[in-house]
Amino acid sequence: MYPLGRFWQIVSFLSFLLLAAGCGQVITLIPTPTPAPTPTVEIVALATLPPTATPAPYTPEPTATPTVTPTPIFYTIKPGDSLLGVAQEYGVTVAAIQDANGILDPRTLQIGQQLVIPLPEEEEENLANATATPTPLPITVQNVHFSETTIGGLWVLGEVRNSSGQPLEQVRVGVALLDKSDAELARASGLVALDLLEPEDVAPFALLFGSAPGAFERYLTFPLSAVPAHVGSYYRDLVVEDVASEGERYAAYTVTGTVRNTGPEDAVSVQVILTAYDPLDRVVAMRKVPPEHNVVAPGGSTTFNIVLAPVGGPVSRVSAVAQGRRRSASNP
Repeated sequence: MYPLGRFWQIVSFLSFLLLAAGCGQVITLIPTPTPAPTPTVEIVALATLPPTATPAPYTPEPTATPTVTPTPIFYTIKPGDSLLGVAQEYGVTVAAIQDANGILDPRTLQIGQQLVIPLPEEEEENLANATATPTPLPITVQNVHFSETTIGGLWVLGEVRNSSGQPLEQVRVGVALLDKSDAELARASGLVALDLLEPEDVAPFALLFGSAPGAFERYLTFPLSAVPAHVGSYYRDLVVEDVASEGERYAAYTVTGTVRNTGPEDAVSVQVILTAYDPLDRVVAMRKVPPEHNVVAPGGSTTFNIVLAPVGGPVSRVSAVAQGRRRSASNP
């Protein structure tokens, strides 16, 4: 038998349930959700990559500094020109222009003749006083002749032979005058008349001592420079034909002839180089001037009429060669 208090507790609870059912309400108890398990993060050990090598900065091999050759200045003789006027215009001496172009007698200038304007006097003096350095390319100075001028100067004429076996350019020679004790009294230098010197070819030169010493015991000739030629810019298919000369054996010579283009292209900047020799084969005159036309088409020809003024003699023979350039952007 239940105690009386306990009995009334049970009756009250059941009455509450019946009353709630009568009101039509259903109480649904929401179960507490079960938390989802936290995913386990799998840690994968990555292989350690070797460090990327950092390349060292590239250092190019040292490049030899080329010797800068001054760009030559050319001047074309016009009516009324004189060597003195041209010299004053460019700030050089008449003697320097004569020396650079082998002009023995200024009266032989011709309209249309192209002159090489030498360096200013101070640069030319430095070049002339430079110590002669041996060149690895064998070239020979030969057939030298000396002749005094009427104003106290001294001409030195000669020629250079290319015995190197390869074409050369920028061929420069020097002459030094010595006293009895071999002390140097004076020196002069200059380029030969041919821009391109083929193997075994010869090219004349003419150097002028504007104020030569009154007397010298002996002299030295030596090559100052010669480099392998870049022959691509030169036109090598020019032939000189029908050379003839007339005049006194000791006085002015008039030389005529024809320059013919035997190659497949136009030849531009055409020039004729004349050399006169005495019976001992010494050079007694030389000139470098353009022919009547300095552009010659393939298969075409042009003529020349050039006056030579020998500084010695008598003249026994005259040699004539022609040189030119190929047409390019710089030679339109």
